[in-house]
Amino acid sequence: MAEFGDGVVDGAPSGLQHRGDERLASHLLLPSSTSNKYRTNDADLPEGRGWQPWDRARIDAWADRVGPATRAVTDRVFESVQVAEQAHDPVLAILRLTRRFSPARVEAACQLALRGPVRNIRYAHLRPILDTGQDKTGQPVETTVEVGGYVRGSDYYAGGTR
Repeated sequence: MAEFGDGVVDGAPSGLQHRGDERLASHLLLPSSTSNKYRTNDADLPEGRGWQPWDRARIDAWADRVGPATRAVTDRVFESVQVAEQAHDPVLAILRLTRRFSPARVEAACQLALRGPVRNIRYAHLRPILDTGQDKTGQPVETTVEVGGYVRGSDYYAGGTR
């Protein structure tokens, strides 16, 4: 069974994983002031096409496969951030909607969202459009307003029998 421990490798603090006297893996530890961060050793990543980092070109290619409106939405997300990497998660969330809904429906939802007043379209705007089926009709769902109460005819107020 593998055990974990702390140690020093090449003068830097590291996390060690070992089995008996055999060291299985080691990695540099982040400073104690760092929280919710990670560091990936490139040697631990799969070789070849097993893992590829996300970049703008790869994301744009996926958006192009879905459709031009989806590409326009993803371009707007990239325009709304100062650092391109900040847009990766929101854009990937939008593109991953094609796993649950067909690409044609996601494209229709993006077209509908682009016609609306929201400039920075995100997953939170597109998911309700898809859930309510607005993408199928192309029109926003209008809620009916209940006036409430009973409507009585003229016979009631004319002094007839009550």
